Amino acid sequence: MTADAREQLAAVARGDGEHGFERVADLPTSPDARPAAVLILFGVLDALPSDHDARTSAVSADLDVLLLARAATLRAHPGQVAFPGGRVDPGDDGPIGAALREAREETGLDPAGVDVLGTLENIPLAFSRHLVTPVLGWWQHPSPVRVVDEAESADVFRAPVADLLDPANRGVTVIRRDGQEWRGPGFLVRHATGEHLVWGFTGMLLDALFDRLGWTEPWDDTRELPLVLPE
Repeated sequence: MTADAREQLAAVARGDGEHGFERVADLPTSPDARPAAVLILFGVLDALPSDHDARTSAVSADLDVLLLARAATLRAHPGQVAFPGGRVDPGDDGPIGAALREAREETGLDPAGVDVLGTLENIPLAFSRHLVTPVLGWWQHPSPVRVVDEAESADVFRAPVADLLDPANRGVTVIRRDGQEWRGPGFLVRHATGEHLVWGFTGMLLDALFDRLGWTEPWDDTRELPLVLPE
């Protein structure tokens, strides 16, 4: 079903699908937002199948997505799981060039093996004053990935999509401060080197993308996942 999954992703990149991204594309925008890009890179699992494969969609059962965990010593979003990406530099060929460059610098992947399917709606991040372009990619010829710079990343891994979609691994993260509450989707990811909680911007993007693709399975949006924030 790999060809079906790739075609569904390509259709989303072409602009097909009416629902899913409204809640992230309509976030508040900073007037001085700087352009940035992230690479949402799907590939075919190169390891043992997910335990959830028997119950998940046959279209997404053999897929994974590339993620990294930011170093705990970083000033911005320490320890958070993210897609490869960063600011668009003057020398980049737009958001696509920036996303591929950042992915190579952060994970060591070979951009030549990535088939870029297109870009999704720009996502404003007023807090960090960025306007982020998600670049959707298909890993046609996967290459080894790793932590390239330990000062930037603590882990680089390929998360099975079936595990992300498993209702047992889904919930919400809640931040309560000064009488206000922020709730967002969260995903638990377990792999050879440990467990990660995917939340915040990355969790929102995955949640919205899965909804648009029609891959989301019913999950308990009242279940709170423990969130440990830096002091």
